[in-house]
Amino acid sequence: MPSMKLVASYIFDWICIIAIAAVGAGWEYIYPYNRPFSPVNLDISYPFEHHETIPTWLLVLVALVAPAGIIFIVCMVFVPGPTASRGTPKALIWRRKLWEWNIGWMGLSLSLATAFMITQGMKLIFGKPRPDLLSRCQPDLEKVSANLVNPVVSKVLGDFTNNWVLVTSEVCTNPDRSRGGELMDGFKSFPSGHSSFSWAGLLYLTLFLASKFAVAIPFLPPRPFSTNPNHTSAIAPSNIKKQASMAFSKQESPISAYADEYVVPIRYQNAAPPVYTLILILVPIGSAIYICASRYTDYRHFGFDILFGSLIGITTAWFSFRFYHLPITRGAGWAWGPRSYDRAWGIGVGRGSYVGTEGWSKGGRSETAGAGVNGAMNGQSNEGILQEERESDVTATHHHAV
Repeated sequence: MPSMKLVASYIFDWICIIAIAAVGAGWEYIYPYNRPFSPVNLDISYPFEHHETIPTWLLVLVALVAPAGIIFIVCMVFVPGPTASRGTPKALIWRRKLWEWNIGWMGLSLSLATAFMITQGMKLIFGKPRPDLLSRCQPDLEKVSANLVNPVVSKVLGDFTNNWVLVTSEVCTNPDRSRGGELMDGFKSFPSGHSSFSWAGLLYLTLFLASKFAVAIPFLPPRPFSTNPNHTSAIAPSNIKKQASMAFSKQESPISAYADEYVVPIRYQNAAPPVYTLILILVPIGSAIYICASRYTDYRHFGFDILFGSLIGITTAWFSFRFYHLPITRGAGWAWGPRSYDRAWGIGVGRGSYVGTEGWSKGGRSETAGAGVNGAMNGQSNEGILQEERESDVTATHHHAV
């Protein structure tokens, strides 16, 4: 079994993720910067919609609860997949299921927490007025002259300017000036929180499903340079060795000249997945796009606010997925395994990986030591992990990488 030292390191990872989200939530109770505005600016004169198309509770349900539930179902039902034989111990199967579930939720939580913290912090710093600010503000035009940002402009242009000046939020008559109230929320247009949160959760779900069900553009791994025409030949079969033993003519054929080299033509090395599997990608992405569009039609954000918020969510989703999972086209749908015992809390200088030969516990058998030249591993470790499983994972990754 994994040592308490290793388990504690992952518990602390969860604590750090929760702390990131807590920081973002705490920033909700800080007054944002109130960027000056003009009381006659048409860009911020849209009506205040009291009933949002996607309220916050629904956003949480769609971008957090639903992805978490789907990840749980996929891990419980489809993991470990067809590669596990009927004789595989139940303990091993459940260990893999629970690990994939834990990592799937850690990645989702990291993506959402990071996007939430970044977005909330930027809202406070920039304090950009929303498109419906004037409706929230209810400005008193009699207070304009006393709350000018730059009185020089009014003096230079005189009566011509009238109210075409920049003023502070002191001209607002809305009594709700609390930290998270209606007026202060009107200065949190940039970036869009709904956009960043929806993309952080739903794009991560898309990547997770694409990984588990191999939904990706067909991938052709790099190969060493070769003059063998069978790699790209139109007549070369998938098993070149069998074909090479057949005589085509008295003269040496292009295929028989390379009979000693096993070649799988590049056109047989991958194929496009079924089109219906694209639903796994299109539904979450379409949902994120709809949520973003609703913020524009509800007059909550400008277009740039939505685009930048989406960029935050897309970035955190991609980073969090790759932080915990193998590449979609080469990882066979698996998450990275756990850290080693001695490297659970850090590796320092001189070590290039968090996986070593010491295994998961101080006295346990290593998951990486004892491999031969070809990576062959036999037997079962003290932690109950079959060495054949690790050999299969390593071999599959090696073949794709080559």
